[in-house]
Amino acid sequence: MAEKELQTTLQQLRQTLQSHNYQQSTSLLSKAKLALLNLNTLIPRESSSRKHLQLARETLELGAIISIRLKDTVSFTRYFQQLQPFYSLPESSLPHDGSHASKVTGLYLLLLLSEGDYAGFHTLLETLEVAAAQAGIKLEDDQCIQYPIRLEQALMEGSYDKVWGETKREKMPSEEFGLFAEILIGTIRKEIASCSERAYPSIPISDAKSLLFLDSEGSVVNFAKESGWVVRDGRIYFPQQEDDYLSKDILVTSDQVIENTLGYARELETIV
Repeated sequence: MAEKELQTTLQQLRQTLQSHNYQQSTSLLSKAKLALLNLNTLIPRESSSRKHLQLARETLELGAIISIRLKDTVSFTRYFQQLQPFYSLPESSLPHDGSHASKVTGLYLLLLLSEGDYAGFHTLLETLEVAAAQAGIKLEDDQCIQYPIRLEQALMEGSYDKVWGETKREKMPSEEFGLFAEILIGTIRKEIASCSERAYPSIPISDAKSLLFLDSEGSVVNFAKESGWVVRDGRIYFPQQEDDYLSKDILVTSDQVIENTLGYARELETIV
């Protein structure tokens, strides 16, 4: 009885996901997890049947995806952790077919990246690489995993223009990845703002608009005030830094980052 009820609930969950009815999704998830408890399959056991394991995995994966749609990263992290025992099961116990492991794992990597947890990012990536090697799988063929890897590499290089380009919807593996775009662009703005303060005493508001990927000069003024900058006569003035804080290397690096990003932003505006 519990299995049939769970299958019906999962079908309804898929429908709410397609229709973006997330309020109903939440109540259905609670119902599905209760059914899993009744089946004693919320955690994989040796006595669990393959069918029950598949139902449990799908329930938790749908929960993870719905959490991302709701921008509930705490809930998403919990679902990701609950899924790990299922993902570690051998193919003979739980076939990989029908699983969203790639998407869920790629989204978790992106979450770590957006939170600046580079240590966690690389630890998980190393684990994935070992597992892929043991299974004879090429990780570079997995677009959901490669997407956050490309973003991390661009961030480490200071190539913020590449990060900006990757956050375009057509570059993303699925709709869920787009929900991190705002967080990542916020990260870019903070990094570029920090470089700008080190590189120049002031810049025109018009340049700041392109540089920070903001849609209006009013947005630039608001961002400047939040950052503690001074806006006067069409320019943004940065607080003076301590002389010993500004080395030549920092200035050159910051200048290159800003010029590259500003050039890309201007080209983008021309295309649009």
